Parts: sequence; structure tokens; C-alpha cells
Amino acid sequence: MPETSPRPLRADALRNRERLLEAAIQAFSRPGPEVTLDAIARAAGVGIGTLYRHFPTREALIEAAYRNELGKLCDAAPDLLDQSPPDRALRAWMSRFIDYLATKRGMADALRLVIATGANPYAQSRDRLLEALGPLLAAGAAAGTVRADVDTGDVLVSLSGISLAAGERAQADRLLDLLMDGLRHRRTG
Repeated sequence: MPETSPRPLRADALRNRERLLEAAIQAFSRPGPEVTLDAIARAAGVGIGTLYRHFPTREALIEAAYRNELGKLCDAAPDLLDQSPPDRALRAWMSRFIDYLATKRGMADALRLVIATGANPYAQSRDRLLEALGPLLAAGAAAGTVRADVDTGDVLVSLSGISLAAGERAQADRLLDLLMDGLRHRRTG
């Protein structure tokens, strides 16, 4: 029997899926009592049956919400490069990375449920992030606005450190600006 790929979602089904993922991110990122799937469906403006058609389990919804956030971050890199000079595109992506990590931390309890089932929502995260960040650094190096000797993994670790160390968003922005200054610095002699 020939393999068939799943049919693409209809436009309305795709909109419902996106609304469910956005509602799930909001719900799973808030502290407090565990949110019900009914509440997520209501927040998305759909019925519970629609939620279960897209995500048969709570864990499937959590993992999809996390991967969706990762995808939005990684997919933004080429668009940012199209819209801005490489150094500004890099700085904008860094800011989005801080937002992504804040969401990921907010979802930590929910993501632990996924991990408890044996799934690994982080399986390709690092590779995807490096693949998104690499072209931003390379474009900056080609334009002469970012050092060419920078290791992509080092920048990713630096961004993670900023996210963990910053007490508030304003401090994270200042630290990102310092990192950008370091990425622009040219060694002499």
C-alpha cells in the first residue's frame, strides 16, 4: 500500500489549532492550580471535541504548545534578516529568545508531565536553535557588524545565562546590549 501523507488542515481547522496552542501557552505558563482542558478550549473559543481532535492527551497539547513556541522563534530568524540589517536582526532574535525561555520556564511544571510519559519535548531544541542563530551570526560577520570568530553554541549559552540571571526584562535587555557590544568588538594586535 503506498504511503500517503496526512491531508493538510483546512483553514478553519488550522486557525482552531493555532488558537488552542496560544491558549495552552497562556494557561500552562501561569502559576496556580492546574488548568483544565475545558478551560483551554473555552479560552480558544472552541469546543472540547475540537481540542481532542487536535491533541488527544494533555501531554500532546503541552508538547505541541512548547514546540510551537520553539518553531516561532526559530522561524523568525530569516524574516528578521529580510527586514533589518544583520546586527539588528540578531539583537531582535535575542530578545525573542529571552521571551521564549520565559515561556519555557513558565511551562516547566507542564513540561515535566510530558517528560514523565517518556517523551522528550527538548529532543531537537538545541539543534533547531543553533540552526536559527547560525545564519544570523554569519550574516552579521559577512556585513562586518559581528565578529567572525564567534562560536554559535557560545552565544546560545550566553543567551541562556542572561535569561537565568536577569531579575527583570529591563535588566535582560541591558545584558543583551552588552552581549551585542561584545559580539561587535574586534580584537586588535
